[in-house]
Amino acid sequence: RRDLYEVLGVPSTATAAQIKTAYYEQSFRYHPDRNAGSAAAAARFAAVSEAYRVLGSAALRRKYDRGLLSAEELRDAPRPPGRPPAAASPPPRAPAARSGPVPTPFDFDAFYRAHYGEQLLREQLQRARREQLRLRREESAAQGRLRILSDLSIGLLFFLGVALLYGL
Repeated sequence: RRDLYEVLGVPSTATAAQIKTAYYEQSFRYHPDRNAGSAAAAARFAAVSEAYRVLGSAALRRKYDRGLLSAEELRDAPRPPGRPPAAASPPPRAPAARSGPVPTPFDFDAFYRAHYGEQLLREQLQRARREQLRLRREESAAQGRLRILSDLSIGLLFFLGVALLYGL
């Protein structure tokens, strides 16, 4: 059996952060998705994962350092975060059938309304005011164009009338 500290490439005095960093670096390097078809990389990834399962847990690491870690405890150790290797992944299980509607674990909408409800109302009112102001501006601009057009047409009619009278 190999020394788990050597597998991760850290000294036996390494901190939990150093162990975690070494695990992430090596799991990234030897992950089966990055090394498709490489049995050596898959084996190395499995060894790194096993080493981190033991050394990443404070209780299991203490037992390992004392030489008291049993195979049963190793088998029941929690898996490291992330996806397990493709070869070691168990087959997917069918979801258990539940009767009735499944309650959501947390209602984020209710939480958001409870904590930010007043702010949401203020923002909605502000949006409505902006929209009304925009509509008023568009309406006054249209009325201004209409007023200019009517003033020009009246001026033109007056000028034509004066020209017609002068020409007679």
